[in-house]
Amino acid sequence: MNVLVIIESPHKAPVIKNFLGKGYKVVSSVGHVRDLPKSKFGVDIENDFEPQYINIRGRGELINSLKKEAKAADLVLLATDPDREGEAISWHLKNALNLPDEKVKRVTFNTLIKSVVKDGIKNPRQIDMNLVDSQQARRVLDRIVGYKISPLFWKNIRSGLSAGRVQSVATRLIVEREKEIRSFIPSEYWNLTAALENLKTEGFNAKFYGKNGKKVELKTKDETDEVISSVKNSPFKVNSITKALKHKKPAPPYNTSSLQQDANRKLGFQSQRTMKVAQELYEGMSLGTMGTQGLITYMRTDSLRVADDIRAVAKDLILEKYGENYYPETPNIYKSKASSQDAHEAIRPADVNITPDMVKAKLSADQFKLYKLIWDRFVASQMASAQYDTVTADIVSAGYNFRAGGYTIKFPGYLAVMRDDSSFDEQSEDGMSKGKLPELKEGETLKLNELKPEQKFTQPPSRYTEASLVKVFEELGIARPSTYAQTISTIIARGYVKREAKTLYPTELGELTTEMMIKTFPDIVDYDFTAKMEEDLDKIAEGEESYLNVVRSFYGPFEKSLKEAEKTLGTIDKEALNKPEETDLTCDNCGATMVVKNGRYGKFAACPNYPKCKSIKPLNDPEKDGEKAETVIADEKCELCGKDMVLKSSRYGKFYACTGYPECKNTRAIVRDTGAKCPECGKRLIVKQGKARSTFYSCEGYPECKFSTWDRPMPEKCPNCGGLLLKSVKKKQIYCHNTECGYNTPMTDEAANGENSK
Repeated sequence: MNVLVIIESPHKAPVIKNFLGKGYKVVSSVGHVRDLPKSKFGVDIENDFEPQYINIRGRGELINSLKKEAKAADLVLLATDPDREGEAISWHLKNALNLPDEKVKRVTFNTLIKSVVKDGIKNPRQIDMNLVDSQQARRVLDRIVGYKISPLFWKNIRSGLSAGRVQSVATRLIVEREKEIRSFIPSEYWNLTAALENLKTEGFNAKFYGKNGKKVELKTKDETDEVISSVKNSPFKVNSITKALKHKKPAPPYNTSSLQQDANRKLGFQSQRTMKVAQELYEGMSLGTMGTQGLITYMRTDSLRVADDIRAVAKDLILEKYGENYYPETPNIYKSKASSQDAHEAIRPADVNITPDMVKAKLSADQFKLYKLIWDRFVASQMASAQYDTVTADIVSAGYNFRAGGYTIKFPGYLAVMRDDSSFDEQSEDGMSKGKLPELKEGETLKLNELKPEQKFTQPPSRYTEASLVKVFEELGIARPSTYAQTISTIIARGYVKREAKTLYPTELGELTTEMMIKTFPDIVDYDFTAKMEEDLDKIAEGEESYLNVVRSFYGPFEKSLKEAEKTLGTIDKEALNKPEETDLTCDNCGATMVVKNGRYGKFAACPNYPKCKSIKPLNDPEKDGEKAETVIADEKCELCGKDMVLKSSRYGKFYACTGYPECKNTRAIVRDTGAKCPECGKRLIVKQGKARSTFYSCEGYPECKFSTWDRPMPEKCPNCGGLLLKSVKKKQIYCHNTECGYNTPMTDEAANGENSK
């Protein structure tokens, strides 16, 4: 039997083909082959919200090739990623390739190792339409919100504003945190530390706790001075000593959310970088004598479940490497949240016996760091608790209480692997410090060496980092872990949020859009409403709810909100909202404070007195973690490996590059469309760079079509003959390319100068 296996990423093809051997052909769909159209709404509301899918532009040859392969095969196995998106891709493939039910099956595997892949192939099933409908519902809801709200903002406020079902909520979180910081009023408080000695002249510190055994906060200098005045000449005596043995359990293995948070905190990885590297570890690589295989399980999951057989393998490794005391009496089993999808296991090593050091030479620096993080966390999660001895001393002077505490590790347990577990210190009690206290006895009189008062002020809440934002996403039930990274990338790319170092700030545009959304569409940006929508999507996936019921229940109230929004937006002061954002730059010509402007190639600073003063200056993009900011282009995929393309900058300008680098070094020039059509073949006329970076315009069909011009093509057509209009800055005229027509009109000096400035 000839079996065709269709996967998403071409990078996985040789790995899977090697596992399956003869009789199997493995090909890639390079992601989605069908989607809603970009040029129109694409949802038939009158016909039960029927999505109007089309083949994605540029995928025609690929689809035809897959059709030929499918026709020659006896059986087609759709082996796209094991999640809702993958299920939808399989369904789209079945329809785009016109595959009959009896010839097609769905297979999944959550890690690319030989035994798991073969087991998945042996257990084919039908496409799960509940999962497909859940993905369709998400896609349709997002399309409704984006395509219905954004035009309202363009019409009534200004162009450039857009709304998204999840991105608007994410932006609101960051905007409201900024408002909290601005409105925060610091409060004064004081710390008081006593430097003491025991009878053996061993020194230690004790912190002020309260009075007569009750906790008291020192809020002013006068209150602090009163305590100092009372105790400075009074004896300090040990009132009581409390000793205890405490246990600290290891954290569970990673899910998508906790992996992104820890990678951000410990490795400095942004969410997108984390998921990119995790994808590489999942898809597999050559490991020398160990062959080619994946190193981790599927990385998009909110489950904490670990299969029994894998737990047994981890047990053997722990017993062999660390000893019996390091394995718990009963295995550690972690419960996922009630809202979690339990289709996959937690993120773990595909083979726990492959330690990070064994594969370090075969991995990039990022791959090794992330694999070690995942391996350490998983192994530690299966180990015994850490044990630590604690000592707390309550010390009294003039009726005031001071406390000193210390702890020492008695048995490291899982800390033998997670040596840098910061959460361990966070568990220590108030006033405790790592290390032993000197030997103290109840009733012992202590010597006071110094009283150290310290004025402090309460701090505003911290701005979000990607790690803390992802944590809030998870706590509030906003979106799903698989979408966290893309959501953050989107709100940054669209200019609602900016990143400085690791911190996320709202932009003026982000604050404006959030304000408008709260006024006009409060449900869309309501945290509970968004979380409830995610629950409904989960119910569709589980077969407890239907696609139509969920979309209908959303659209009814939403349609009413649209009509109300028209009235509300019509009363807004557009001039106040469109006031330009000022910079900290000053115009060199007239001294005015420069404002932010949007140009074809991004933002820049311009003099507000334009056109009298045409001074402009560049705005420097913030650096992040020592590397240039990269923006993922959601609709651009690498034609070689199917991964996302990012926008990069070089000394020669911006370009697209594959996120699969260094394995995939594909790059692509950015096509700048003039909006005009070639007069010879009808294809697009695009901007090109000539020698000495001179600009000219040519047909995108080159070299088959060699039409080019130095004058700028215009999207408008000639009013006389409908031909191509060209703008000549040199001659200060707009004229028709058709010499027989003879149409031309002069340009004003101001228009010509404005064209030159471009």
